[in-house]
Amino acid sequence: MTKTLLSFGHGYSAKALTELLIPQGWRVIGTTRSAEKAEVLAATGVEPLIFPGDDVTEALGTATHLLISAGPDAEGDPVLRAVGDQIAARAAEFEWVGYLSTTGVYGDHGGNWVDEDTPLSPSTRRGQWRKEAEAAWASIPNVLLHIFRLAGIYGPGRGPFAKVRAGTARRIIKPNQVFSRIHVEDIAQIVAASIANPDPGTAYNVCDDDPAPPQDVIEHAAHLLGLPIPPAEDFETAEMTPMARSFYAESKRVRNDRIKDALGVTLKYPTYKEGLAALLQQSE
Repeated sequence: MTKTLLSFGHGYSAKALTELLIPQGWRVIGTTRSAEKAEVLAATGVEPLIFPGDDVTEALGTATHLLISAGPDAEGDPVLRAVGDQIAARAAEFEWVGYLSTTGVYGDHGGNWVDEDTPLSPSTRRGQWRKEAEAAWASIPNVLLHIFRLAGIYGPGRGPFAKVRAGTARRIIKPNQVFSRIHVEDIAQIVAASIANPDPGTAYNVCDDDPAPPQDVIEHAAHLLGLPIPPAEDFETAEMTPMARSFYAESKRVRNDRIKDALGVTLKYPTYKEGLAALLQQSE
């Protein structure tokens, strides 16, 4: 029987997963919001659906696996809001369901370590929405749910090099501020490993081995490019949008032992240094 993945909100991370699955003979159906993006998906071998809009009943009926990348909002999870009843009706028939969440559900820990057993105490509105969405998916009876809490995502087209080259990169300094990160190719291999080894009810932190201050990443990118290091700016006085400033509201180091011990994953890019070096090589 052909394995069929129905991917809601088929974006950057899901695309990387698709690049692993389609060569293995998978059928992938992906939803997107516009006809233009649907054409892009079709060119990658994904069967596109515009959602909300198109009827996804047939896709839900044939899917063996579900992946949810669509983010929640103040009204809750958009997929459950639209087709939650249909998903619940055949929840036990899906062999695997994956929900892409965020490490933001843990909140601020002052730079200390968190793992998957750390209580969820988000300090931002977006983190609270994610916590509620995780709970909503987990409450579906008989659903074989796997939760992936993603750190900051980078990869092709999502690295610091363009801003460093343009002279617009900023080194915002906030004492004891650290972020965890993950390369999109490692997200793909972690999710694929879970699909191959289902363990319903499990949450996985998806991050690399080296939580680091954001200014260190910018400095390293400049070093790789042989360009001047952007000047340091104090967080308290730096001009920033409310959205940009909100990313500094939380500081924590995220443990990733479970993806290694339970899924047997060896990260392709265990730190941002390997990841940035690969991005630079790919872009030249």
